[in-house]
Amino acid sequence: MRKSVVTALLASAIALPIALHSAASVSAPADGGTVAIVGATIFDGTGAAPAPGTVLIQDGRITAVGADVKVPRGARVINAKGKALLPGFFDVHTHWTAGGSPSTFPQIANAYVAAGVTTVNDFNEAPEAFAPLRAWLGQMNAPHVRFAARISTPGGHGADWADQATTIWVNTPGAGKAAIESLVPYQPDLVKIFSDGWRYGVSPDNTSMDEWTLKATVEAAHVQNWPVLTHTVTVDRGLVAARAGVDSLAHGLQDRPITAEEVAAIKQSGMAMAPTLAVYDPYKRGDVKADDPRLKQTFRKFGFALGNVKALFDAGVPIALGTDAGMPGTPHGPSTLHEMELLVQAGLTPSQALVAGTQTSAKIMRIDADRGTIAVGKRADIVLIDGTPWTDIKDVYKVSQVLIDGKLAYGAGAPALPVANKTDRLPSISVPALIDDFERDDRRSSIDTLRVDTPDGGIDRSVEITQTVPRDEGGKALSLSARMAVKEAAYAGFAIPLSRGSITPAKISGYKGLRFELKGDGAYTVRLNGLDGVWEAQVQGGAGWAAVEVPFSQFKPVERRGKTGPAFTGDGITQVEFGGSRGPGKRMWLQIDNVRFY
Repeated sequence: MRKSVVTALLASAIALPIALHSAASVSAPADGGTVAIVGATIFDGTGAAPAPGTVLIQDGRITAVGADVKVPRGARVINAKGKALLPGFFDVHTHWTAGGSPSTFPQIANAYVAAGVTTVNDFNEAPEAFAPLRAWLGQMNAPHVRFAARISTPGGHGADWADQATTIWVNTPGAGKAAIESLVPYQPDLVKIFSDGWRYGVSPDNTSMDEWTLKATVEAAHVQNWPVLTHTVTVDRGLVAARAGVDSLAHGLQDRPITAEEVAAIKQSGMAMAPTLAVYDPYKRGDVKADDPRLKQTFRKFGFALGNVKALFDAGVPIALGTDAGMPGTPHGPSTLHEMELLVQAGLTPSQALVAGTQTSAKIMRIDADRGTIAVGKRADIVLIDGTPWTDIKDVYKVSQVLIDGKLAYGAGAPALPVANKTDRLPSISVPALIDDFERDDRRSSIDTLRVDTPDGGIDRSVEITQTVPRDEGGKALSLSARMAVKEAAYAGFAIPLSRGSITPAKISGYKGLRFELKGDGAYTVRLNGLDGVWEAQVQGGAGWAAVEVPFSQFKPVERRGKTGPAFTGDGITQVEFGGSRGPGKRMWLQIDNVRFY
């Protein structure tokens, strides 16, 4: 059995950016002036035959392409003799999550740049995080990252772990339209809708979005010029997405072979597909036995996915490149290159797979006027490769140099990485003593962060309502009322981020503890959530208001995945959380006011 190239190359792909930056052999392009890439064989991303030529770049844009282009005097020259020159690759489906590999934002950026991936869609973030993440990326050597707003159904896939500050829940056309309107202030680059409740055949479909709601939500997104991709993995739901006007499926169809009539219907709709074969590859963790009974369903579905990609492609349905990177066994960077291998395995030629990863992906993202091909006026996002990937797709792994916006970002001659690429977080900030007095009616804290609900995860989730309510003594407090899910360890709570989107950590070691006022019906948990762990303490609420002080010495590390977290240091803290557990189906309530450090 074959061994996945992804597994073999992951460690080296993460380490290479710093190593190769020190191996300068050409002059690095600087701001201003003209850059000339000479001696390369150009694959322009359109599917045209590769041809030798020169590419000129000025102010981040391609100004000339061709065999007869003359290099102007004073241009900074990159000698690419013997190399292939292609548009930078796309990955239209990734999750920049702490559970992925790599697991931190700067290191994920490094991995993509090293793989020649210059435009990426991130499906992982809450809209509150878009602005701080865009600012952070601006400090890095990074691909262009486009952020997707997330919409699902109550209990649906993608809504089974996130609250509505991350994934909005809708189940009517009106709710879908309202969800899109609520996102306008955040200006997402696209929308992901979890429209298919079929969880890969391992759970019942109780949560698929109806066609009327999906269509209304898509139409509202298109008014904002936001492309819509859907989590759709079955043929029948793929047809629903096509009729609803979805721009592209975000996965392959894998429950059964698609019929000729169904292929024709999808083709007529104009919908594309990014099949994310890399996340489903049965071999991605190494050698496996195809006759392993535990893997039979995986192999069966993967076979359907491969066959359906080829059937749709042959009919003229656009096939884009997405991977679901960040999910288990699907590392950032190498998985994008592996996806092109798998498209070839599905039956595309190497040239067709390269077009999928460049021009077609740009088209379905509605940015093909800006990038995706090597042409005059296009953004100079370029990858140079030691090989001919249009004849042997495995050559995509031989990335030599990468330019982003016309600047050498990776490979020989590239400048040293910025400091932001060498850390795993932003510098910690100080926060005022008063975190939230709950006097605002817009769900925002006293430090102008958006409070988030933190119920338990799963298809069956505890139902909770948090809102500000008047106090008899004057002013307002935060009230939480919950009906616990019918399961063990049901939980309901809410968190106050210490920075917008919980992106920038806080250092609170200058304080001694946490003070607040509490009223409730029993025992509760107070947590300090951070980048390095979670620490919690137990408190008791009664029928009347009581002032509570919890010194930091009482916060104990929470065990996660069988490991006890580090001792509390007061640095890297992102949220203060309050919540509690009750028995299955039981009720819980609490009120909190005047949360502050002391």
